[in-house]
Amino acid sequence: MLVTRNSQNWLPAVFNEMFDNDFMLPRTMARTAPAINVIESKDAYTVELAAPGMSKDDFKVTLNEDENLVIEIKKKAEKTQENKDQSRYLRREFSYTKFHQTLLLPEDVNREAIAATVENGVLTVALPKFLPEEQKREAKQITIQ
Repeated sequence: MLVTRNSQNWLPAVFNEMFDNDFMLPRTMARTAPAINVIESKDAYTVELAAPGMSKDDFKVTLNEDENLVIEIKKKAEKTQENKDQSRYLRREFSYTKFHQTLLLPEDVNREAIAATVENGVLTVALPKFLPEEQKREAKQITIQ
């Protein structure tokens, strides 16, 4: 019997759940979905999404009504009719004209301080954690009436 070890135990379970949904995507979309990195530090989580050729205007980052992070990419085709007639792809591994990903956020994310930047086709979303003093809850006496 071969024993294997899951090397992703360091990743919080909530992040594993959001990436284990490839079975819901059509085959063609699963192959052309942008690569996503999730990094955790002491003070924050960082989500990096690689989408070559995309600019700031092609991305939309929002919190939905359930306070989950939603990342969307929408890019209009830029090929002109003249270019279509003269060239064709022999191999195409990235083509992100439309992409939608919902990420379930951990409870310790400060949703009011989320920030996003795009540089060189990489979207970086900073998800700061609450400071330890913000996480402390005070004991409260409940008056019995």
